[in-house]
Amino acid sequence: MSSEPSSFWATKRVIVTGGAGFLGSFVVEKLIEGGAADILVPRKEHYDLTDREAIRRLLDDAWLPPDRRPTHLHPQGFQPTLLPAFTPADLLIIHLAANVGGIGANREHPAEFFYDNLIMGVELMHQAWKYGVGKFVAIGTVCAYPKFTPVPFREDDLWNGYPEETNAPYGLAKKMMLVQAQAYRQQYGFNAIFLLPVNLYGPRDNFDLKTSHVIPALIRKAIEAQERGEHELPVWGDGSPTREFLYVEDAAEGILAAAEKYNGDQPVNLGSGYEISIKDLAEMIVRLTGFQGRLVWQTDKPNGQPRRALDVSRAREYFGWSARVPFEEGLIRTIEWFRKNRHQIVS
Repeated sequence: MSSEPSSFWATKRVIVTGGAGFLGSFVVEKLIEGGAADILVPRKEHYDLTDREAIRRLLDDAWLPPDRRPTHLHPQGFQPTLLPAFTPADLLIIHLAANVGGIGANREHPAEFFYDNLIMGVELMHQAWKYGVGKFVAIGTVCAYPKFTPVPFREDDLWNGYPEETNAPYGLAKKMMLVQAQAYRQQYGFNAIFLLPVNLYGPRDNFDLKTSHVIPALIRKAIEAQERGEHELPVWGDGSPTREFLYVEDAAEGILAAAEKYNGDQPVNLGSGYEISIKDLAEMIVRLTGFQGRLVWQTDKPNGQPRRALDVSRAREYFGWSARVPFEEGLIRTIEWFRKNRHQIVS
């Protein structure tokens, strides 16, 4: 998405659930750059999206003029534009909020990951339809794909098998938004779209080793092992699985391009088109962080899905988007951000 203001966003009131999180913070920044008139970011402490009444209160608050709604709904420092001709059809919801984590967190909290994500999506989309919201952008997950999907993953293969077991509850809960979006479009004419981003990485990622994904976990482990003078770095699995990663700013731009230009019923992948093995990834992070020891593969730990890479042609075809940031450059930016900010985020 260009930083030039867009006439599309200039008349839009946008709710970004999860807008204070990793991906959401970049989506909000891109919306501001793009000239969005009004941006609302509900926080969990004020609006629990697993609670129907909290969702209704959020939508009621969104109808209020900016000077009459709770100040905590706006991104810090953002001044919304008063839209005198505002109607419910001018409201757009980007649903990023999720209860999410890596393999370990998925294994320890499968019930919470299933319930929280399912209820948030179902209730938010249902209430959005009832309130007359103009468009709903549902963000799914690559974990929704079957465990043995042919590579690269094509959207038409979404239902050809069961997801990888360690993250199936999370992936299936998010995939239900696709079913709901298509059903509500068919019966009610509700404009809901469904996007499938691959694994994200970048500045502001979650570096908590209990819940983080592979890239931030390896970056933190390598830097801390180097500082302690250790000679070994343990890594889960055997290094054979492959993954595709998407830089977070590219993902934010893809989501907003779809929100602006895509109004169809088919799911759409968002990915970089670059597949790398966990072994090669770990070796690259070791090189870029300067860790001098050796990798030790913990083969008693799960590998997760054997291969994961997306066919991203549909996004180019439907709304003209493709990723721009090369993988190694994105890793360098992420490592630099962690080094600069680690004392604020690591206790």
